[in-house]
Amino acid sequence: MEMIREAETKAALNKILHRVNMNTGNYDVTYHRLELDVDPTQAFISGDVTTYFEAKENLSEVTFELSNNMVVSQILQRGTPLSYVQNSEDELVITLNQVQNMGVLDSLTISYSGNPISSGFGSFEQTTHNGDPIVWTLSEPYGAMGWWPCKQDLIDKIDNLDVYITTPINNPSNEEYIAVSNGLEQSQTINGSFKTTHYKHQYPIPAYLVAMAVTNYAVYSHNVPNNGDPFEIINYVYPEDLDYAEASTPVTVDIMNLYTDLFGEYPFANEKYGHAQFGWGGGMEHTTVSFMGSFGRGLIAHELGHQWFGDKVTCGSWKDIWLNEGFATYLSGLVIENLDGNSSFISWKESLNSSITSQSGGAVYLTDSDTLSVNRIFSSRLSYNKGAMVTHMLRKKLSDETFFQGMQNYLTDVNLSYAYAKTEDYKAVMETASGQDLTEFFNDWIYNQGYPSYTIEWQQTNESQIRVSIAQTQSNASVSFFEAPVPIRVIGTSGEVLDLVLDNTTNNEIFLRAVTFPVANILFDPEVDLISRNNTVLLGINSVELDNQFSIYPNPTAQNITISKPQNITVNKINVYNTLGQLLITTPWTSNLDFSSLPTGMFFVQLETNLGVINKSVLKN
Repeated sequence: MEMIREAETKAALNKILHRVNMNTGNYDVTYHRLELDVDPTQAFISGDVTTYFEAKENLSEVTFELSNNMVVSQILQRGTPLSYVQNSEDELVITLNQVQNMGVLDSLTISYSGNPISSGFGSFEQTTHNGDPIVWTLSEPYGAMGWWPCKQDLIDKIDNLDVYITTPINNPSNEEYIAVSNGLEQSQTINGSFKTTHYKHQYPIPAYLVAMAVTNYAVYSHNVPNNGDPFEIINYVYPEDLDYAEASTPVTVDIMNLYTDLFGEYPFANEKYGHAQFGWGGGMEHTTVSFMGSFGRGLIAHELGHQWFGDKVTCGSWKDIWLNEGFATYLSGLVIENLDGNSSFISWKESLNSSITSQSGGAVYLTDSDTLSVNRIFSSRLSYNKGAMVTHMLRKKLSDETFFQGMQNYLTDVNLSYAYAKTEDYKAVMETASGQDLTEFFNDWIYNQGYPSYTIEWQQTNESQIRVSIAQTQSNASVSFFEAPVPIRVIGTSGEVLDLVLDNTTNNEIFLRAVTFPVANILFDPEVDLISRNNTVLLGINSVELDNQFSIYPNPTAQNITISKPQNITVNKINVYNTLGQLLITTPWTSNLDFSSLPTGMFFVQLETNLGVINKSVLKN
């Protein structure tokens, strides 16, 4: 998990100070055609990018984002050159020859070239593997403008995309270059000593998920049956790693089938899924083709999970990054649960819990100032691990059926599907699916900080009942109390097992539950379904022993009674009932009670203590 987090963090380095560009919000991108010329032996790119865009207001100029070290040589609109300026804010400001009215669709083509590496963004890399050259891109969150003119903010997805990559046919070792990009390969066209590979992607996509890579890939595929509508998982791997990759990637089909069962059909089934090996240790979930530094099952599961959560539905701001990373991390946990079994899943949750509670503070949801820190956005402890465990806790709170239905509803919601979502959007979908108000849950576990520590005290009050009290402390003052379903496992003296879930809504809450066997012990959260730390389970004083430590005298009495108790036991309230069960007296703790106003007869004195409820009978004469 740390490997994944580090790669995604590195991708964002030096980008995070980028602010939302107020100059790109006045148009909607509908289409890009990228015609790119690259040679994997050179850190250089040139090409033409044609953009179709619809005006959201009357436009006399249009602004794209492009690193100012890239050289724009020409901009044409219907064959007519347009004037433009590249400024120090990495903006390409283009003056239109006539006003483009609101609602009108138009297009232009930008010709440009340059060395993207010199931007310092790390979004375009030229390196080698085993002595062979490779170029690849990785643009999350704001690196796309380092290598092509685009619109980066999380407000507008490109409706569809064509990518044409022209490369030399062969590398210096006389092995064929293979070009990879989003979508489905349409053609390979030879023109002299160059080859143009055309990819078409027909689903909405944000700029940061557009990618390409070129090297001497070995290519093989797996088939996904997809209920009679098959598609391919195409793997592009270094030739020197082919044996390792071929042994590692077949599990992708099993994971794909699991995710399809739980969350619905793979979102890009009309095209492909794929892996393209690249030069970092982690991975990046480019739509339809994840770039992979290795082929471990956990990384495969994480990046494939992003195709649903991150690519189909994309976080609507970097403050909501947990909707990408927390969900993808949880999906990798579901793979463990379903392929390895519950014991392995418990171990996985224990590992996450240990990470989450290693510090006392930190929220899943980011503040505005948090987004200025790349390490905070891609925090393995919070965005990945706590985001995943909070998702699991929501599942346990709602039930499996409701949770997975809600997740499917989130993915198919008309306002979110193939678009953007924020935390409040997800909350609203899950509230509708469950019929529950989740405000308290989201406030405690997502918007605010820390975790609870529990003290569970229990006693078997009689042969058919146990009494459990739950006390809680919080690691951070931002939450006054964590409401949560608290799981316990009751263990009998002969090995009997009874699993209970106690809906803990207040501190020092007392629960009475029926049992059918003598109880030997109680286990707190045996499946690790709660974020918590430093928990204690105590055996309370036996009720008979507790009762014997209290005395009332004189009994019988004519007027007053005195109550004697141990110093280490607290009495919160005293209630006096008659034989009809009517409450006659209620008072906070006092050692003396006046019975003079009561008629003669039998009365019951109920003492509510911190260790249980004690009932004593008193005769008035």
